[in-house]
Amino acid sequence: MTSPFAPLDPRGAVLGDEVYARLGEAILDGRLAPGDRLRDQELAEWLGVSRTPVREALQRLERAGLVEVSPHRYTRVSHPNRQTDTAELVAYNMGIAVRMASSRGDGEAITMALGFLDQVIAASRTDDHAAIAAASHEFFRVVTRASENFALLQFVREYEYAIRRDMVGWQPFIECPVGRTAAYEEFREAFVARDGDRAEAVLRGIHGLS
Repeated sequence: MTSPFAPLDPRGAVLGDEVYARLGEAILDGRLAPGDRLRDQELAEWLGVSRTPVREALQRLERAGLVEVSPHRYTRVSHPNRQTDTAELVAYNMGIAVRMASSRGDGEAITMALGFLDQVIAASRTDDHAAIAAASHEFFRVVTRASENFALLQFVREYEYAIRRDMVGWQPFIECPVGRTAAYEEFREAFVARDGDRAEAVLRGIHGLS
């Protein structure tokens, strides 16, 4: 089988993280498809690394649910989880991150987040669901950093690839673009005012949470 990877250049990189990222991206884009067997020796040869960082990366991917292991039988790419479960988890975590970032984020972080939020609003006006999802992901990435909560950062870091895979084909809860855009604009107003309670509540409504 032809290698789906270019060999890694480990200079200046944390090798385990690089291998994890390469494998995670390969699962996301389909180079490693659900059901594909994963052999650490083969992956190590493709990436030009030893088996140790590959094994570490596979263990992390298993914890995140992207890989499933049956001892002495197989290690393979898992199938995506139910999207509704992942969407619910993401929406609650976005609300928590927004609440914390509203009180802790510096001006630069808030400005950057607002730039992506404006992209969300623009995409909502044109009813471009894929663009809403992409801009929302970037907004969430910024506010998660601005939350300054190490546990949340670690959670997102470990489960990012699983979340991104499960959310492929996501559809917004509010179907009407006019009503949805108005809700996003209300959310923006609360976020600009650093009103974490209101921002979280509006965001939950946008995603159909009580």
